[in-house]
Amino acid sequence: MERISRKVEVPADLAGKRLDQAAALLMSEFSRSRLKTWIDDGRLTVDGMSAQAKSRLAGGEELVLETELEPLAEVGAEPIPLTIVWQDAQLFVIDKPAGLVVHPGAGNASGTLQNALLNLDPALAAVPRAGIVHRLDKDTSGLLVVARTLAAHAALVGQLETRRMGRVYEALCQGVLSGGGTIDAPIDRHPRERTKMAVRERGRPARTSYRVLARFRAHTHVEAKLDTGRTHQIRVHMAHIRAPLIGDRSYGGRPRFPRAPSESLRAALEAFPRQALHAASLDLEHPVDGRPLSFESKLPGDFKELLAALREDEEAARAP
Repeated sequence: MERISRKVEVPADLAGKRLDQAAALLMSEFSRSRLKTWIDDGRLTVDGMSAQAKSRLAGGEELVLETELEPLAEVGAEPIPLTIVWQDAQLFVIDKPAGLVVHPGAGNASGTLQNALLNLDPALAAVPRAGIVHRLDKDTSGLLVVARTLAAHAALVGQLETRRMGRVYEALCQGVLSGGGTIDAPIDRHPRERTKMAVRERGRPARTSYRVLARFRAHTHVEAKLDTGRTHQIRVHMAHIRAPLIGDRSYGGRPRFPRAPSESLRAALEAFPRQALHAASLDLEHPVDGRPLSFESKLPGDFKELLAALREDEEAARAP
């Protein structure tokens, strides 16, 4: 078993959070259930003292984790095909299809990316979350990186935390945006619907930059860049500026139509089964030698078909 040692100071913006909540945010490479077990066992301490998971933090405390990492025996390997964009002894870069859940959880005990990764490389059982460094929602397609060793995992998580890992997305939004901009709005759990996130004054800092790629009669094709990595960040931020993603049932509501839409566009918007969001590019530093690596993923078929329907409707409306 691998020996794990982590030390982190609780920032001021997490003051008032429970210990287990703060630990999950500051040591996101580990699952919440594992962190809670380590807290209960006294292996994750606060200023050198054991504490309860529900203890509230004031900010400035030092969290220290000293433990051994047990293999992920509870998650089984499954022969699920994956599109591998890059692989070496330290990492995989995967092009995830829409519809594939990343981690097992309630309602998704199997058939996930994590199950597929353990089949691809059984040694990933000794790496937190089978090496998955950052998540994509089930219905978001595109690129994500997987660390194959503990050292690579720590290095890649560090790149995320210091914003040295670049992640750029393409999205189709409802509404016509006049231009690009930056959304700087904190995000936290929704106060009533616990499966959703929301812009909240006391949430964690969140920043998304976006630019317009194309405008249509009632929709906009945008490129969005993450400066932070909060859950559902692009979806929440675009909804916050009243430009929710097409197909986003959680944050966007029913589809919107331009005036007198073509039948093909109406059908395409009504049938689109997911949020129109694709992780199109990924830039990182190799965790061993530091060389820059860049990857791109082409738009998936359903996204391209919807984009084509929007273009056709726009062109038809302009025709004399």
